[in-house]
Amino acid sequence: MTTTIKQTAGHRICPLCESTCGLLMDIDGRSIVRVAPNHDDVLSAGHSCAKGLGLGQIEGDPDRIRTPLLRAGDGFREATWDEAFAEIERRLPEYVANDPGSCAVYHGNPAAHHLDATFYLGELIGALGTENIYSPASVDTWPKNLAHMLLYGTGLGMSLPDLDRTDHLMILGSNPMVSNGSTLTAPDMPRRLRALRARGGTLVVVDPVRTRTAEIADVHVPIRPGTDAPFLLGVLSVIATEALTRPDRVPEVVDGMDEMLRLAAEFDPGEMADVCGIDADLLVSVARGFAGASAAVAHSRIGTCMQEFGTLANWLVEVLTIVTGNLDRPGGAMFALPPCGGQNTWPVTKRPTLTFGRWRSRVRGLPEAMGELPAVCFAEEILTPGPGRTRALITLAGNPARSLPDSGAVEEALGALEFMVSVDCYLNETTRYADVILPPPPLITRGHHDVTLAHFQIRNVARYTAPLVELADSEMAEWHILLRLAAIARGTPDRPLEELDDEVATVAIRRAARLADCEPAQASSAVGARRGPQRLLDLRLRSGPYGDRFGHAPDGLTLAVLEENPDGIDFGPLTPRIPGVLRTHDGRIDLVPEMIVADLPRMRAGIRRPHDDLLLINRRQRRGMNSWLHNALPQPDGGQCALLMGPQDAAARGLMTGDRVMVASRVTTVAAELRVDDALRPGVVSMPHGWGHDGPGLRTSRSAAVPGSNYNALVDTDELEKPTSSPIFNGIPVTVTRANEEHP
Repeated sequence: MTTTIKQTAGHRICPLCESTCGLLMDIDGRSIVRVAPNHDDVLSAGHSCAKGLGLGQIEGDPDRIRTPLLRAGDGFREATWDEAFAEIERRLPEYVANDPGSCAVYHGNPAAHHLDATFYLGELIGALGTENIYSPASVDTWPKNLAHMLLYGTGLGMSLPDLDRTDHLMILGSNPMVSNGSTLTAPDMPRRLRALRARGGTLVVVDPVRTRTAEIADVHVPIRPGTDAPFLLGVLSVIATEALTRPDRVPEVVDGMDEMLRLAAEFDPGEMADVCGIDADLLVSVARGFAGASAAVAHSRIGTCMQEFGTLANWLVEVLTIVTGNLDRPGGAMFALPPCGGQNTWPVTKRPTLTFGRWRSRVRGLPEAMGELPAVCFAEEILTPGPGRTRALITLAGNPARSLPDSGAVEEALGALEFMVSVDCYLNETTRYADVILPPPPLITRGHHDVTLAHFQIRNVARYTAPLVELADSEMAEWHILLRLAAIARGTPDRPLEELDDEVATVAIRRAARLADCEPAQASSAVGARRGPQRLLDLRLRSGPYGDRFGHAPDGLTLAVLEENPDGIDFGPLTPRIPGVLRTHDGRIDLVPEMIVADLPRMRAGIRRPHDDLLLINRRQRRGMNSWLHNALPQPDGGQCALLMGPQDAAARGLMTGDRVMVASRVTTVAAELRVDDALRPGVVSMPHGWGHDGPGLRTSRSAAVPGSNYNALVDTDELEKPTSSPIFNGIPVTVTRANEEHP
């Protein structure tokens, strides 16, 4: 007898990147059989990239871990959940009770976008009592975060380019035609950029490579890697000396504008153009075009963050927008109003403080930012003996063995740990060192609303997609996993999960009631019988800027309202929010924060150094998302990890496409296939990061079959972006030679 499994369709918000595209899924039993863009989604309007459309392949990847694994000699054996937690209970508590802080936490994508980690990871960190927290943020966003902290008061509530209303957009260090937006939730960037040009607007792309985004631009500025800050100072110098500012449109709360313009005028545009390796007339033209536009905005991303002067560059992006009168105006830089609220929506109850440098790492004394230590500390905190050494580790998604700099040192450190637990669906370069691996459940068992990425939406919308299937008996919700780990760390492993969840909710209820100006009992009653992430999300939505205030605003937003509107609710375009959005100590914007300006002498000295022959930069890929999608969504092009080099540099070295070459930095040497590409300016070579899927013990058959070249192994953890201690991933001096018998 054949049993027919009913096929059902459901809504899904893609959790893979900042675009958060709306999708429609057909489910056959517990399998995703079709994924299509949702044309009715209020934000993405029928767009999805290859990653979102590949969610069925990701969920159905035969290499995924679906049962807990316990170490058995050099390998692993399948175990029950009870066995896995029993092993953790046997080994983890000693690191909490006897050596507080000796257990570190690393968390990354895709967990960072899930409600489970958003609401419950803090419980685990608090239970461990550790300050040794790491994530990819210190690799790719901290310079931008710090610049925003110092200017506007928070590192999360960033200014956003009002893409759909601007007349002039300058993009630095980003390739959104390939990678979508970044710190920018704007689905279908290709359509938005083409629409800008179609309405007569101007697109300027500042990038060492003629990327796909640069190809459609009106102006491409092919600067030397790592020179975004000198370029912007040259632009600002033109604006200052030619009096191209718009003081009548600068918010009244901005201080230091005259001082900033005097400072910028000291940087000769011709000299800065020479530093950048571009024509001075091009720099001047860009400055005049930006200042003369009726609505202009600059947007910087990963390329500006992963360089020697990243904080300066990201500060100057904001300064440029401000002095030309484009802050908090339609078509300029504006601030989202996230449905769940956030740091720049909640009332100020005490004097704001800078969430930077509140504590420092043990070995080098590097500063914390937003509750985390710089990722460059990861290996040394494990490998350096002494009190407070990291001896145990919990990872939640992420793959630090391929996401962090100096991969060789990271893997040595992982191998030196005494105990390691990984919440992960793959046996990869990191989790192969774990003692216990706990698999998260399928995507379709989760509800989804991206609390964090709503801060980056270029339109004020609210969306939620509910779980499509129930958890199977063999699966455990990720928030259950996190609470179980927290209970073990606290020495109360047998406490019921419902009790633990109620404790978390009690704190959230009190906070939501304060925000909504009601009694906690009223807030608790309103969310009813909900439990887990859905209860916490409902509390945030009801007490947020559009919320029903637990009955005080009956037509306001609730989770139930979003469940009834799976395509989302549109609250309209971004609106001016200054001064209410500011969380600086005095409620004003200081254009010349001392912490950033103090780094200018270092930049002056740095730009006078002799230029290296070759500088290595990173590049994005359409189907990739760091390292974790390489197995489920293999690149269609076999040369995905090739080193790209311009014709002039290749000819000078006697190299040609297809050659096997050795790429050497100060740290190590990796092998790569060479491809000659005239899109690169002379002196620049490029590889993607996150590859190098090699070594024993991997269960990622497709990525291991084409392991690629490990860019991250080349990155030096001693060469840092000074204000934030972020590693320098772009502009790495390298040599490239043909492989020979000694270097096959």
